[in-house]
Amino acid sequence: MTEKKKIYLDYNATTPVDQRVVDAMLPYFTEKFGNASSDHIYGWDAAEAVEIAREQIGRLISCKSNEITFTSGATEAANLALSGYCEGNRSKGNHIITCKTEHKAVLDTMEALETKGFEVTYLGVDANGNINLQELEEAITSKTILVCLMLANNETGLIPPIQAIERIVNSKDVKLMSDITQAVGKIPVDLRKLNLDLAFFSSHKIYGPKGVGALYINKQNKVEMDPYIFGGGQEKGIRPGTLNVPGIVGFGKAADIAFSDMEMESERMVKLRNKLDDDLKHIAGAIINAGSCERLPNTTNISFKNIDGNLFLRKLNSLAISRSSACTSNTVQPSHVLRAMGLKDDLALSSFRFSLGRNTSTEDIEFAVKEITKNIGQLNRAMV
Repeated sequence: MTEKKKIYLDYNATTPVDQRVVDAMLPYFTEKFGNASSDHIYGWDAAEAVEIAREQIGRLISCKSNEITFTSGATEAANLALSGYCEGNRSKGNHIITCKTEHKAVLDTMEALETKGFEVTYLGVDANGNINLQELEEAITSKTILVCLMLANNETGLIPPIQAIERIVNSKDVKLMSDITQAVGKIPVDLRKLNLDLAFFSSHKIYGPKGVGALYINKQNKVEMDPYIFGGGQEKGIRPGTLNVPGIVGFGKAADIAFSDMEMESERMVKLRNKLDDDLKHIAGAIINAGSCERLPNTTNISFKNIDGNLFLRKLNSLAISRSSACTSNTVQPSHVLRAMGLKDDLALSSFRFSLGRNTSTEDIEFAVKEITKNIGQLNRAMV
């Protein structure tokens, strides 16, 4: 019996671990298994491997290696940064600004901070997902201590004008934090040029292992924050606990590969994404969300009018695509990102994210277009 063809188009959710990354990690599970905090040859070898990875990651995002704190992933890093910075600077104010289309790792942490007495302003967005810069400027008060806005949206791929945002925030002497998870490895991220104060991202989005991420703390801007968890003093006390050395080594290797291959891979992704856009936008009722804006080279989010999204997704079982962030996809809820952009619930539930990756080929795109067109045609005929 021939196995049914399957095409993975959900690389924004996670990526397969690159074989070169696996090869780099394997020794640190076996012969180089030492604890990086141990003061002997096994520990020294592990600690050296961690610092090499820190340098590799720093090179990818243009920052100093000592500005990188390792975590279990972007979600933990977001919690550490938001809670640690806000609690540590409460004497300066209790107001935070974010956006309605941020990742749930940010939004849920904001809700938790509100229960602790912090005030949060959630900026709205236009039909493309962009905030109004004037509204941002007017929202900043003498009590504002932090603005948190992402570098690239995980659902639509939208890349907002982060440097214009930074100029506004910096002119008000307020710190700027950004979720750079989807941008790293796909587009150039120069943290020195962007002048971010805090940023976070994950290994598994760049073909590294799951369970490891990074928090960037700008040393030049003298960012101060309280520790949020305690015990052991590792990672300068910001994130104590025994380091995941194999995962960190893999993260570093993945960053090294991304640094070398990103320009060429980005150009290839743009061509494939544009082909997908061009072929699908001719379907009656198809709308490319944020299609006229600058987007990640690998990401397309498309709404299909007048179809049952649940039925369509079940029929499209040869394609791995998503309707929202993987962190919320277990619940059939309209995307909070698309709703904030003005989509009604029925249309949001008939919207799908296609995110391409290293293994995506032209043939994959052609197959996907054929399957989507065929199944939408069948659904439309069934409704007549």
